This record gives sequence, C-alpha cells and structure tokens, in this order.
Amino acid sequence: MTIQHVWSRGLMGLSLLLLPFAVGCPAWANPAVSSPPALIGAEAMRADFRALYARLRSAQYAVYARTSKAVLDRAFAAELATLNHPMPLVEVQTRFQRFVAKIKVAHTRIAFPTAAYDRYTKAGNRIFPLELRIDAGRAFVIAPAADDANVALGDEIVRLNGTLMPDVLARLGRNVSADTPYLAHSIIEHRLPAYLWLEYGAQPVFELTVRRPDGNVRKVKLAGRTAAEIAAIRPAPRPDPVRVARMLPEAVAYLRPGPFYNIDLGANPWDTRAFTTYVDSAFRGFLAAGATTLLIDLRNNPGGDASFSDPVIAWFATRPFRFVSDFRIRISDETVASNLARMAASARDGVADFISPRLADLYANAKPGSVRSFPVPLTPPRTGERFTGKVYVLIDRYSYSNTVSVAAIVQDYRFGTILGEETTDLATTYGAMESFTLPRTGIVVGYAKAMLIRPSGSLVARGIVPDIPLHAPLGKNDDDMLDRALAAIRAGCAEPAYRHASR
Repeated sequence: MTIQHVWSRGLMGLSLLLLPFAVGCPAWANPAVSSPPALIGAEAMRADFRALYARLRSAQYAVYARTSKAVLDRAFAAELATLNHPMPLVEVQTRFQRFVAKIKVAHTRIAFPTAAYDRYTKAGNRIFPLELRIDAGRAFVIAPAADDANVALGDEIVRLNGTLMPDVLARLGRNVSADTPYLAHSIIEHRLPAYLWLEYGAQPVFELTVRRPDGNVRKVKLAGRTAAEIAAIRPAPRPDPVRVARMLPEAVAYLRPGPFYNIDLGANPWDTRAFTTYVDSAFRGFLAAGATTLLIDLRNNPGGDASFSDPVIAWFATRPFRFVSDFRIRISDETVASNLARMAASARDGVADFISPRLADLYANAKPGSVRSFPVPLTPPRTGERFTGKVYVLIDRYSYSNTVSVAAIVQDYRFGTILGEETTDLATTYGAMESFTLPRTGIVVGYAKAMLIRPSGSLVARGIVPDIPLHAPLGKNDDDMLDRALAAIRAGCAEPAYRHASR
C-alpha cells in the first residue's frame, strides 16, 4: 500500500482486486506465512477465526453498517462450528473470506487465493472460456470462444450446468466483498473462470442454456479451454495507447488520461512529474487548437491517486475543490499499529512519507473506537492558462477508485457534465485500507478504517449516476460508446437533469 492510498480512497485497493496489471500491490495480497503447514489444525483455525471477528469489530469503520450484528453473529457461530477438522490453508482463507464478505464492504477482504488458481491453470486444466457482462442479474456473452459457433456475442446464458444464472451468481458472490450487488457482479465479471473454479472445482465441460437475441432458447455443451487455448483463440486487444490527447471534430478536445499513476516501465509509480508534463502539454495543445469543449474519457480506468488527477481538474476548475467533504477515521489499536509499521518501513527504505506522520498525530491520545476527521486540503484552480469551455466526463461500470472521485468532483462542484454508465464503485465509501495479520495462520486481512464522503455530502451508497445516461453496448467496441457521447454533446445536453448539491 502506498502512502497516498492510506488517506485517500484506499484507491488502488479495488482495482488491484480486479485488474492483474495494476501496480503497487499492497502488503496484504498474500498470506504472510512463507511456508505454511500442509494443513491448519482446528484449534488454530478457531482461534484465528475468533481473532478475525474481534479485530474487525475493533478496527473496521462501522462493521455493522450493511449487515446487522445479529446476522453477523449468527454467521460467525455457524462457521465456527464447522472449523472442527484440519484444512488446507486455501480452504481456510476461502472460509474466512466468505464470512468477511458478509460485511459487504469492498475494501474489507481477504485476498483471493490467486497462487492456487495460477497453479491450477498452469497445469493445463480447463476453465470457463467465455467472458460475460452481468446486467441486472442477467449474463450476456461479450467475448465468445472464437472457434465455437454454438455461443455468440449477445447471447444470454440462462442456466449453467442446470442452475439458473441468478443462483450461480449468488453462489459466486458469497466469495466477493462488495457493498452492492452491482459492484459484486462487476468483480465477478473480471474473474469469472476463477470464481467458478473456487466454487465448483474442475469442470472440463459446461452445460449451458442459451437464449439468442431473437428469443430462441437452446441447450449447448461447451468444452472448457486451457488458459493457453483461450489466449490463442481470442483476438488480442487493440494496442491503443494508454494515454490519448487529440482534437475531434467541432472543436472537441478528447483526453483519455489513463491510470492516475506513473505507467513508465521501471519508474516510481507515484512520481507525478511525467504525467503532469503530459497533461499540461495536452491542455496547451487544446487551447492552441481552439477547443471549446473538453471530453475526458475515464472508462475502463483502474484509478490511482489524487496527486495525479488534481492537476487535470485544476485546468478547468472554477473554485477550490477536494475529493471528499469529510474523511472520517475510526481509531483502533490495529490502525495505529499498521500506521507505525508503514512509517518504519518508509524510514528503512528511504521512501518519503508525508501522510503517515500526520495520521500518527491524529491518532495521538485518541481513544480506541473514537472517530476523527482527517483534514483534506483544498486544491486551487490553476492560475494563468486555463480551459474555460464546456467539460464532459465519460464513465462506465469499470471506472474505479480515483476515477470515481474525479467524476464526483466534476459533478458535485458543477465543473462539468457526466456521461455514460453508473459506476459500480461507490462515490461515498468505506476505504483507506489498512491490514492486520492473524497470528496462527498468517492470513492477512484488509479492512476499511475510514468513511470517505463525496464532496456533495451525500451518504447514499451508490456510484456516480451520470447526468446523461448512455448504455454501454455489448462487446468491446469502445468507439460505439464514444460515438454516443459525442452525439449527446452535439445535441446540446448541457443542462443535466441529475445533480448533487455541491458544498
């Protein structure tokens, strides 16, 4: 976990769960025990399970906010009773995570057993070969196996191995920490073969009931594929540049900033200099070209840090801004200890750490269980050159982490208009992840120590709702949704129906 993540959203926390290419992998990504025993004894499991619940009650911000104490207590007692025989560490992780997932907070979780799944796939075992989009509980094919004509783009999977898809999704979802079903489905989409393996084990063949777009329903037997076969038969993604700045017709400036961290190979991911230089050059180019409208594309963006996104917003902001109206931290022994460990690691590694000492000052003499607000400074607009035209931001369900903060700032401060799909990641959220390690199993538990409230002050647990909704097409043609956004801009949809009150 980088220093920036400690006090902002937890930022890369969710995107790391979803995207294998994300950088800055946090310390809690894998169990701390380097050579765990083949089996974990029942006594050790039960002791750590008790410690898990007790420490989450101590450290998690509002552990019962989404699930009542009575429900969690019953779930804890039921699971504890089953921990009565030795189990492999992967099974212990999975059982503990299923309990943690009941808290229904995306930034409170135990990591998916990626190493075990990688061993499974690298051994040449078969996995589910389709990519699906889950829309209101219905699963649609967005990437079929290229050599199988029985399932096509746009087909709906009604049943999987005889089970209705909503029931399949519910079973997969019990492994997923998510605040809402919409977010849970987004997470499942990204790792569907892995979650199917976790729940159902090896499956060389999948029996599907498929509904075609014309309403025709048919049963299909679909052979699983190895990971190598899927890579071979599925077309490689178009090698677009990660960051794009160009002029479009009708004086529209198009900026796709890419992730809000340094993507240069071998560079410090949190060094902002190259990114800021790129952004400043892009805006100066837009001004020189006579741009009157700006479209910022945040689709399929894993997020990053405000130190990268704030300089973008400062080019068109009309007043000082910040990404939250309040940043509330629950004080606990676990959080104090995690912060001290980070400060020690930063000192040891020679890494500049400006936030952890401020957190330590906030925690000093604070009673465990109390809540303190961490001050987040305002960012001023740029002086001198600025963009003063209309601003639009294009988002989708895969706009995560800091991209949600960017859209919230633009919407709540009325700097511009939001286009696209509602985000699955929340605008007001529990985040700023920390972690603790269970002493007997070495399992590392990430938890949300804070509540981050969007600039408008709204406490509603929902993503960014676009001012102008645009339904994303099935498949992976980004140009189609971009064309819809440009059409909406040309239509003059500059006064959106949906607004949050700004602060």
